[in-house]
Parts: sequence; C-alpha cells; structure tokens
Amino acid sequence: MDVKETMAAFEPFDVRKQADILGEAELPQASVLVPLFVRSGKLHTLMTQRSEQLRVSAGEVCFPGGKRDSSDQDVVHTALREAHEEIGLPPGDVHVICTLQPFITKNSLLVTPVVGFIPESFLAIPNTAEVSAVFTVPLDFFIKSVTAAKATSLSFDFVEPRTEVRYHIWGLTAMVAFIVATIALTSKAEGHVTFDIEDLMCRLRQRLQQTRTPSKL
Repeated sequence: MDVKETMAAFEPFDVRKQADILGEAELPQASVLVPLFVRSGKLHTLMTQRSEQLRVSAGEVCFPGGKRDSSDQDVVHTALREAHEEIGLPPGDVHVICTLQPFITKNSLLVTPVVGFIPESFLAIPNTAEVSAVFTVPLDFFIKSVTAAKATSLSFDFVEPRTEVRYHIWGLTAMVAFIVATIALTSKAEGHVTFDIEDLMCRLRQRLQQTRTPSKL
C-alpha cells in the first residue's frame, strides 16, 4: 500500500480550500475523524462503539467525533479534540490529509468527515463514559460487502476476528466509511455496486447551499 498514492487520491475531494463552504450554513456543526493506518500492507480504519449509557445514539458504531465547540478553531480542530477526548489519540499524531464535503443529518446537523493517517502502533485509551469499544476494520471490507441490495441503504455487519464480536455499521457512519474506502482504494470491486463519488459530493454541496440564508437586498 502506497501511502503517498492514497493521499493523492483524496486531493480532488478536499474542501479545505473552499473557505466559504461552511461559513453561511445556518446549521449546528459537528466533525468526525476517519483514522487510517497501514497494517500488513492493507489500509485499515479505526471505529468506536458508543457507550450504552449515553442518551443519544447509545451503543451505535461511529467514528470518533462530536459537536463543534465555540472555542474550536475549525472543523479539523473539532475532530482532533473529540478523538483525543474519546480514545486518547494525541492531535499531533494525526496527519490530516482531507476534509470531505459535509453531510446534513436527518436532525439537521452538519457533519464534516476529516480523514487522517495515524500511527499503526496507536493503542486507544477509551473514555468509558462515551466509548464502550474500539476496533479496526480493513478498508476494503466496505467495498467488498456492498451489493445491489445495499446500494440505496448502506449497512454492514463486521465481525472482529479476535473477539468474534459483531458490530453493526449503518447510517451516516456506513456512508462515510464507504466513501473513504472508495476514494482511498481508487478501484471498484468487480461485481459490486459503488457510488459516483464526484456526483455524490456535488449533490451534497447543492443541498448545503439550500441551507444558506438568502442575501438581503
């Protein structure tokens, strides 16, 4: 796995240079960090399972992340701060390579995925008040698992090899994982359905523009 090639694959989708993309959106904001690393020559990502004690989305699988604080400099700062708070990942250990087009959730929350490389040797220290489990998934799993039946409603069931624990990955988390996998691997698995990423990003931007406050004459 060539890390430089992977980084280059994300360049066309990096919205960090589009300074106005979030500025006028009248929506509360959040960020998630999609941590990538290479293990045994394959790209992997790290995911978490939320604590059953949480009031919102208890027990669901997600990427580290959360709502933006007023003190956060930008969406990248939010993602790195939340990852540090949730799993003990030092912000300095993350090499951010891309900020993807934000998503609007059904609860009208603007969520921005931040993609970055972390050391393969990183050992998570979960904040048990928020995180019940941390696990890793080979990135190609998200492409190989997609079939025509899942094309409009992505969800995955991943069994962790060591513990044999089954994790259900669905919703926005499943969509982000699949998009990152498609971009990073730059190839479509034969016989499986994938999205037109460029078209999807264009539609997300159009939807974002619809949330903006009209200019006053």
